[in-house]
Amino acid sequence: MSLSIRPARATDLEFLVDGNARMAIETEGRELDRELLSEGVAAIFGDPSRGTYYIADDGEEPIGQLLVTREWSDWRAGWFWWLMSVYVVPEARGRGVFARLYEHVLDEARRDPEVCGLRLYVDRANERAIAVYQRLGMADAGYRVFEEDFRLGARRLED
Repeated sequence: MSLSIRPARATDLEFLVDGNARMAIETEGRELDRELLSEGVAAIFGDPSRGTYYIADDGEEPIGQLLVTREWSDWRAGWFWWLMSVYVVPEARGRGVFARLYEHVLDEARRDPEVCGLRLYVDRANERAIAVYQRLGMADAGYRVFEEDFRLGARRLED
């Protein structure tokens, strides 16, 4: 499989919205409002400081996506790049698509002296994704994520 990684373009909007919607259903059982989701994805193209999407393309069409956002770490005097909105189409899973996206972003992050690391969060029940992240060298940071979600409402999980 010929695979290239590139920054997303506005013409990828439909693919990105669809990938995000499918990922939300698969990982959280959430049906997202596609109009609001489209607005959120489009906002990134309108203001690059909000983040950068990357696309994995097999030469014919996009087959994977990943969003990078930034968080300042005062402890490290550097930026963490957060990997978000990760999605690979089902037909391409198990073929190293996410690994290629990750390696691309990791290489870019290492070239930027202001970046102190990469982070992501994953649903604790998503054992397949956790295994992939660990295989790529990521470690569980030991944090739990808490939220007050003003748009979708917090998911209440039982421990």
